[in-house]
Amino acid sequence: MEPAAEEEVAAEDLVLEPVELLTEPADGVPGVVTTDAGLDETIDRLAAGTGPVAVDAERAHGFRYSQRAYLIQLRRAGAGTVLIDPIAFGGTVDLSRLGAAIADAEWVIHAASQDLACLYEVGLVPRTLFDTELAGRLLGYPRVALGTLIEEHFGVRLLKEHSAADWSSRPLPQEWLNYAALDVELLIELRDKLAAELEQTGKMEWARQEFAALVQGAGVAPEPRPDPWRRTSGMHKVRSRRGLAYVAALWRARDEIAARLDRAPGKILGDAAITELAVSPSPDRAAMRRISLFARRQARRFESTWMDAIEAANRLTESQLPAMHISSDGPPQARLWAAKDPEAAQRLARVREALNARSAELNLPIENLLTPEHVRRLAWRPPTPVTEEEVDAALAALGARPWQRELTVGLITAQLMSPAEP
Repeated sequence: MEPAAEEEVAAEDLVLEPVELLTEPADGVPGVVTTDAGLDETIDRLAAGTGPVAVDAERAHGFRYSQRAYLIQLRRAGAGTVLIDPIAFGGTVDLSRLGAAIADAEWVIHAASQDLACLYEVGLVPRTLFDTELAGRLLGYPRVALGTLIEEHFGVRLLKEHSAADWSSRPLPQEWLNYAALDVELLIELRDKLAAELEQTGKMEWARQEFAALVQGAGVAPEPRPDPWRRTSGMHKVRSRRGLAYVAALWRARDEIAARLDRAPGKILGDAAITELAVSPSPDRAAMRRISLFARRQARRFESTWMDAIEAANRLTESQLPAMHISSDGPPQARLWAAKDPEAAQRLARVREALNARSAELNLPIENLLTPEHVRRLAWRPPTPVTEEEVDAALAALGARPWQRELTVGLITAQLMSPAEP
């Protein structure tokens, strides 16, 4: 039989297994813990359990200004699944007793960088963790969403229709609680599958270093961005320093309101309204009222605040106006390198090519092999002299993990030392 015919027969004989929709936890949806007595019982149950603890949190991103947890889900062998409503315990809830009860266990979290801050805020701080999303990235999975990995490994699909819900609303609907419980239903089993793959591929040490870095960074606030108002959507339309001053003043006014009300800034006033008023020939009350977003009920409540912001920007002298661009200690955008420094552009191209080849060889996303910003900084201003020791020291100072440096220092050094093309 011809090879092509063999392939055709194989394709016809292939039967895809149906994917089961997992609609509810095997043990049902537990009641939500909302009292001190319930919390005490929950702590005892989890402390008596064995093995890792699956942990998840639901926030109200896009609805609230804060990033606090509005529901916390945990699951452990021998304890089952528990759902805790931190809001029921008041504005300064402290779950550190719960954290202490499971401190010696490995915490299994999907996309830990998203949840660690809100967990830390209520006193839940892991000593060790396993991040299933990051493990998936290190293993080269093209898609690492929790539902995708669960389907890949267990042939079941999770209900995910409430992922963007407003978890700050109360009471929480039963179907939302069902969804939340499902998020930890198979998390420990997924951890075991991925851990076995990490061991088989020789990548477990990489994962340990990455997980340890996440634990070390828990509770550490990120460096604030300079002039965060410059990230307002539509900024490309603002072509004057006075216009920038309007954006800055309106953005800060909105941010203060949003923080005070604990509402997402976009729920108070959309970015488009800010930039549209900033580019208006005469940004006054009449111009504001012609912009539809300012006419919405929430924004209209604060009309006097918006006008105060505009007037404050008008009072700035020329020397007080924000600069059109802010200086940075980092390299310029890579697309500008060829004009600014052709040799640096060539270095960056060589280094990227070498790293791309290594990442393909390792079945690893290049951004996990080495942070792109680290690559740009080294290529823009290489250490002097260019030696493996100096490159390694530079990467260590930037925060690269030992496993990343072991895999990349030699490659990068060789490319930085290569002579520029004529």
